[in-house]
Amino acid sequence: MKDVEPDDIEIESDSEEGSTSREAETKIHKLKEEIESLRKEKQEYLDGWQRSKADYVNLLKRSEVDNKVERLRGRIETIESLLPAYDALERAKEHGEVPAGFQAIAKQIESTFKTLGLEELGRVGERFDPALHEALGQDRVDEEKLDDTLTVILEKGYRLGDIVLRPAKVRVGHFINPA
Repeated sequence: MKDVEPDDIEIESDSEEGSTSREAETKIHKLKEEIESLRKEKQEYLDGWQRSKADYVNLLKRSEVDNKVERLRGRIETIESLLPAYDALERAKEHGEVPAGFQAIAKQIESTFKTLGLEELGRVGERFDPALHEALGQDRVDEEKLDDTLTVILEKGYRLGDIVLRPAKVRVGHFINPA
C-alpha cells in the first residue's frame, strides 16, 4: 500500500459557495491530520516490532551461549569427579598392581576423557609454563638447552580446551654454568 501524502489530497467541489468551500477545506485539513496521525502510529508499531524482533534474536543468541556454557560446566564436573579414581588407577598401573579387569576400566575412562576433549598436561622434556605447570622443585641439569624444562611429572595435569582443570605438578630443570 502506497503512503498518501496529505498534500496530495484534493477534493473538487461543484458548488461555488464559500461555505461549501470552507467545509471542504476543513474536511481536507482533518483528513490530512488523521493521515499524519496514522502514519506516526504506524511508525511507532513498526519501531516496536523491530525492537521486539531484535530482543528475540538477542535472547536466542544468549540462550545458545548459556546452553554451551552449561554443557561445558557439566563436562567439567563429570571429569573432575572421575579424576581421583582415574589417578588412583594410573598410580596402581605404574606399580603393576592393577588386575586386567581394572586396566580395561582405566582404558574406558581414558577413552571417555578423550571423547570429552580432555588433554593431559606435562611431559618430560617440554618447556615449563606456569599457566600449565606447578613447579614443586628443581633438578640440576647438565645441558643449557634443558634449563627450564620438565624433568619429572609428579602428577599429571589436565585441560579442557582453554580451561586448565588441574595444572601438572612437576620438577623443573635448572642449569648452572660451571664456569
